[in-house]
Amino acid sequence: MIATLNRLVEAIEDRLTEDIDVAGIVGALGTTEYHARRMFSSLAGMPLSEYVRRRRMTVAAADVVDGADLLGIAVRFGYGSTEAFGRAFRAVHGVSPADVRRHGGPLRSQPQLRFRLTVEGNTPMDARIVDRPAFRLIGHAARVPLIHAGINPQIQEHVAALPPSAHARLKELSSSEPSGLLQVTADIEPDDPEGTELTYLHGVAVEDGATVPDDLDAITAPAGAWAVFRSTGAYPDALQATWAATATEWFPSNPWRLRPGPSIVAVLDRSPDFRTATTELWLPVERV
Repeated sequence: MIATLNRLVEAIEDRLTEDIDVAGIVGALGTTEYHARRMFSSLAGMPLSEYVRRRRMTVAAADVVDGADLLGIAVRFGYGSTEAFGRAFRAVHGVSPADVRRHGGPLRSQPQLRFRLTVEGNTPMDARIVDRPAFRLIGHAARVPLIHAGINPQIQEHVAALPPSAHARLKELSSSEPSGLLQVTADIEPDDPEGTELTYLHGVAVEDGATVPDDLDAITAPAGAWAVFRSTGAYPDALQATWAATATEWFPSNPWRLRPGPSIVAVLDRSPDFRTATTELWLPVERV
């Protein structure tokens, strides 16, 4: 996967002034656009679309400084007007093209990325592959912002607002693996930046044909393989570290890639104050 991402970066560099067919590029390299975008954002710390925008504006800045026609620059980099180009330019550099022409800067350069795999091997990941038929995830859903590190306060508020009877009821409805109360995230696109809204569901898994009460929300988990990663430690730090390690360590070293579907966290055990926990992270995968 590391080699694939580096070749994708090189292909993007050759096409900065063209429409970039990411699906075609990565398809020729033997993977899917969904997996490539998810791995890119996990490893680079930014969505692929944001990286392309930053690289385009980095290269375009040289033309702006040289005094080239702004409309010509805008069209060259895929913008239909100087206004649209100016907004993109300001979003990256913090100043307008006119400011740069008057003062020569400041400019924020986005270097071309290069991915490298560091193999340490001193902390094996506890993972297993599970094949499952389609099942449903039912419970109480809410729209919350995507947060990569730390506790998500809106998720906390959503769960805390549920009465104890709701948790007990959900546990009684659980009839499929993964068992117990689950934390489910869905409706996340590979290029979504932090702060983008996603669907969070506090619920349980049931068989695909199970009857869902009218007052509960439902998300379908498609049939297929799941990579299941167990972690124990400070919550949510250990879980988030495991999530990150799937991109930096596990996927580059194993013949699996992500497929579309919800991500699921099962809490197997926890301290009374929830400061520590043993969790399982379920990610939908397919063979490379």
